[in-house]
Amino acid sequence: MAEVRNPADVANARRIVVKVGSSSVSGPNVSQIGPLVDALAAAHARGAEVILVSSGAIATGIPYLKLDSRPTDLATQQAAAAVGQNVLIFRYQHSLDRYGIVAGQILLTAGDMENPTHRSNAQRAVERLLGLRILPIVNENDTVATQEIRFGDNDRLAAMVSILVSADVLVLLSDIDALYTRPPGEPGATRIDRVPFDDDLAGVTFGDIGVAGVGTGGAGTKVAAAKLAAAAGIPTLLAATGVVAGALAGTESGTWFEAAPVVDSSHA
Repeated sequence: MAEVRNPADVANARRIVVKVGSSSVSGPNVSQIGPLVDALAAAHARGAEVILVSSGAIATGIPYLKLDSRPTDLATQQAAAAVGQNVLIFRYQHSLDRYGIVAGQILLTAGDMENPTHRSNAQRAVERLLGLRILPIVNENDTVATQEIRFGDNDRLAAMVSILVSADVLVLLSDIDALYTRPPGEPGATRIDRVPFDDDLAGVTFGDIGVAGVGTGGAGTKVAAAKLAAAAGIPTLLAATGVVAGALAGTESGTWFEAAPVVDSSHA
């Protein structure tokens, strides 16, 4: 693994997991897929191995089911995901075609990650795709996931994927540019640039991140995911989707979650 200790080091990371939310790639923001792919392709071109964890299947499928809002029942969510996943991957591949990059679709459930055989199969598949210079696009398998086995949000899925593949860094893209001490629209909200590994963020008030009714993640889920990855030795950057190019090039920063310190076992 490449040593990544600061946002600037992301430019030298060899294996990067990037997570993007529903509200960033669907509805009025579907045009952000192009710039996102530009950034992923630039990292790919410098030799980095890039894995995209993308939400958005249900949100993308909603208009095709002639629905006015996100469905609340599981069956309709599954139907929306079945339609939306197909359209979402097509949009990504259409954009990646500009760079001659091929995407590989991987759909996972929480049950897959907890089952040793399924987990091993997923790990082997991702490693082979990366070896073939394919860009894996991971999403929760919403068509078969039930409430009991869902990840609940793709931030957690992204953290688990980053651990699965021993990523150098996890980049969580959001509608806001960083973590704040309270929702950024509220008075007294202060931006947090860096979170030490042992910081429990006790003084932080979490609000939602994302367009209401479309995404399922908020600031709390992103912090939990960042802490999960950090505990496994993977630093995490929380940044705005609009600055993804700079984030992957090491020239933009949001909130940096430090990874757990490396324990030197040679003196044990």
